[in-house]
Amino acid sequence: MTIWSVACPALAACLSALLPAVIYAQDPPPAAPAAPKKGRAPRPPKPGVSTPGVKREMAAITPDAVFPIEGTPDWQVITDEAVWVSNAPKNTIHRLDVKTNQVDASITVGRRPCSGLAAGFGSIWVPSCGDKTVSRVDIKTNQVTATIAAAPAVSEGGIAASPEAVWIVTDAKGVLSRIDPASDKVAAEVEVPANSAGVTYGEGAVWVTTPDKNLLTGVDPKTNRVIFTVEVGPQPRFVTTGAGSVWTLNQGDGTVSRVDAKTGKLVTNIEAGIPGSGGELAFGNGHVWATAVQIPISEIDPAVNQVVRQWTGAGGDSIRVGQGSVWLSNLREQNLWRIGLSGLK
Repeated sequence: MTIWSVACPALAACLSALLPAVIYAQDPPPAAPAAPKKGRAPRPPKPGVSTPGVKREMAAITPDAVFPIEGTPDWQVITDEAVWVSNAPKNTIHRLDVKTNQVDASITVGRRPCSGLAAGFGSIWVPSCGDKTVSRVDIKTNQVTATIAAAPAVSEGGIAASPEAVWIVTDAKGVLSRIDPASDKVAAEVEVPANSAGVTYGEGAVWVTTPDKNLLTGVDPKTNRVIFTVEVGPQPRFVTTGAGSVWTLNQGDGTVSRVDAKTGKLVTNIEAGIPGSGGELAFGNGHVWATAVQIPISEIDPAVNQVVRQWTGAGGDSIRVGQGSVWLSNLREQNLWRIGLSGLK
């Protein structure tokens, strides 16, 4: 889902004078217009893909709805009737009604929600970097029903719900915590590589990325045991599943790695051209979707293992696909777009 949504100490330092109490999940919003500080190199443009005919302009897209969200709309998760998005500086998550295209509720959670959102067990699970907790929000009442002492290890990580439990990395030493939804407590800890970050569930396993070791780890949620460890592209952070595979967005070179979920073997690394901090990855409508500031939407077709469409321009930082739409958090623009899949050309 951002940086710091993340991991950019130099940028955080530059922003601290303006927003001393805020940590962003992925890429932070721009500072007020001012002369650049001496010695600060401009952010290099992301190259995108080199395949002819693939690139498009964001300006050509007309969203079906625009949700204004003052602050930094970031991490998302989709449920049957709503899309939920986090907002770190406001200490909130927002519920977007998919029928009315309105912001239906703003719910106060822990301080500085970060490291993803997950849906499961009738709840939204919200890690917070400020008070080092996970908030449990009832989907029906929009109320926080539990606050769990489980500190996200990194702000730019992830949280996931399997049929058995909720999973999040809680220690940089390499601890994947299993939260029991019946007790709202950490029930088990699984040893994973140190400095692990992203977490997702799919294809029967919990999957964890380790950026500094270029690793993807698969964990059996029934036995709490590591079943796969595979090297992928450089600095994998964000992770999703679909089409019988696990996919990682690699911040080191902007590729997307595809791993066979049954064998745990690397299938290929796909050129996407979106290196650097921030970004996110999702699966929906049979395709893989990546986002990054400057290149808000990249669409990968698993049938050919290539980016088949890529949109450049303003926007981006977190992405989800569902309810017949692409949902794009535009962190710097302080809004979220709903884009009908049929409207993407």
